[in-house]
Amino acid sequence: MNRRHFLMTSAATALIGLAPRAFAQGSPAASDTSARLNATFDQIFDMMIDSSPESATALGLDKGKRAAMKYKLDDNSLTGVQDDLAQTRKAMAMLDAFNGATLDDKDTLNLACIRYSVERGLTAPGKYDLSSIARPYRIFQQGGAYFEQPDFLASSHTIATREDCDAYVSRLTAFATQLDNDSDVQKAYAARGYLAPAWSLDLTLGQMKALRAQPAESCSMTRSLADRAAKAGIDGNWAEQATRVITDKVYPALDRQMALLEQLKPTTAAGDGVWRLPRGDELYADALEYSTTTRMTPEEVHQMGLAQVKEISAELDRILKANGLTKGSVGARLTALNVRPDQLYADSAEGRAALLKSLNADYLKVKALLPRAFANPSNAPLEIRAVPVEIQDGASNGYYRRAALDGSRPAIYFINLKDVGDWPKYGLPALTFHEGVPGHHLQISTMQEAGTLPILRRVGGYSAYSEGWALYAEQLADELGAYASPLERAGYLQSFLFRAARLVVDTGLHAKRWSREQATQYMVDVTGFARPRNQREVERYCTQPGQACSYKVGHAAWTRARAKAQAALGSKFDLKAFHEVLKDGAMPLTILEQRIEARTAAALKA
Repeated sequence: MNRRHFLMTSAATALIGLAPRAFAQGSPAASDTSARLNATFDQIFDMMIDSSPESATALGLDKGKRAAMKYKLDDNSLTGVQDDLAQTRKAMAMLDAFNGATLDDKDTLNLACIRYSVERGLTAPGKYDLSSIARPYRIFQQGGAYFEQPDFLASSHTIATREDCDAYVSRLTAFATQLDNDSDVQKAYAARGYLAPAWSLDLTLGQMKALRAQPAESCSMTRSLADRAAKAGIDGNWAEQATRVITDKVYPALDRQMALLEQLKPTTAAGDGVWRLPRGDELYADALEYSTTTRMTPEEVHQMGLAQVKEISAELDRILKANGLTKGSVGARLTALNVRPDQLYADSAEGRAALLKSLNADYLKVKALLPRAFANPSNAPLEIRAVPVEIQDGASNGYYRRAALDGSRPAIYFINLKDVGDWPKYGLPALTFHEGVPGHHLQISTMQEAGTLPILRRVGGYSAYSEGWALYAEQLADELGAYASPLERAGYLQSFLFRAARLVVDTGLHAKRWSREQATQYMVDVTGFARPRNQREVERYCTQPGQACSYKVGHAAWTRARAKAQAALGSKFDLKAFHEVLKDGAMPLTILEQRIEARTAAALKA
């Protein structure tokens, strides 16, 4: 298992049936078993954290007895991949000790979810000898130390003391080692046929060259350390120290990596989907199951996407016609709306600042509405930032980074402002409700604050659960009246249309052998988003199979579960009570629906 991904991402895995059960509680034997189980969960968590310095920092746990971890980065070498596999097997053996044990409802749920994730951590290294099936290429336009570490050092590594500055410099040296490790691993993977498409390597090389072109003394990594140290009043020649390490170690390692990719690029297989890889069809089936937590086949997902594209397009058609947009297909009308001057921010520093200001205003507006749908909603702080310019060419359009557990670093919602033309005004509220509240920020903060959950469950997650919730949150924002105009509602429906089209495109790329160009054109025709934005998205789907399908598959599970609860409870249905399931933590979709059914049954008896 990739330790950092297990602990920090909302990725998931296969299907385990778990009917929520009620058990007799209070017996000494049951209490002892529960204590041992929770101690085992803590042991597994400590084992993972102690081998993942980056997770320790991201969660704010690189303090006290783990203070030395702040000086290190994860071991991403070939040996590290095998260590991950050994650690996963050890964790499985620890969980196997509870097979057949009598557990109460809470412990049953916790064991099923944790076992579920640990077990699927065996798939990539055990079946394919890869570190990840959701990210089968070690180096690509959105993956690798070159892409991740400058941002990690700037946004996760805190600077408050002289020791923090020393640790930052130490991590720059470790960054150089990670670059060489990535090169070694990618070379080994490429020899077995696991190498990103040529266009991905071109994008990757472009980003590396942009990073390398920055003078070491004024590059983003040096500025991040020096500026924050100065702001904190920490004396020292930090810029000089960072410059020396970057010049002597980081940039030479980056040069070696660029040379390797240039050497490997002519050897990569033709095509864009993972069907081009050894056992590619099998890998995609596993990746789809990993991300959706279902056993839906690629064809079932494809047909679901086509049906939802048709349904959402019809609803959008009615709204657009009612607002004077009558000519052409839905996609064509949305495309025209995207470039209307009244919908665009200026392509300037001032325009970008105004865009970020509007995101913050939407966040505060919907936050004030939350008490209508949630009992005591989380009030955890959230920062909204532009994606760092040095990685914006390959970065996603928007994404969320959770806060440190101890509150030392707030959660961050990033938006890619490479091209403000990607962000017409009418579509921005839905993005904020997805990434912020009631979306990712509310769900993940609620889970992190749920003190009754084992820490493994407070920091773990499942893409289908979290992304499904975030789409449900966009819908909930509509119910709360958060969209200020019919066009903003159209933006929310366009967001849904975009995610439905992803089902078609992801399965098209990986199961039906669509080309990147074919997939991009489909997205342009259907969604009305600008071509550059759609192309970046399609390029992500090509290199990260299955994950794009988790959104709409997850949303369908959330809305289906709520509809069943409302139908069963009638006038007794309470929206705030329904949303209390968030405090049970993230879980696979089948378990989620079963939990909600159990809650519904309990409410009927009340």
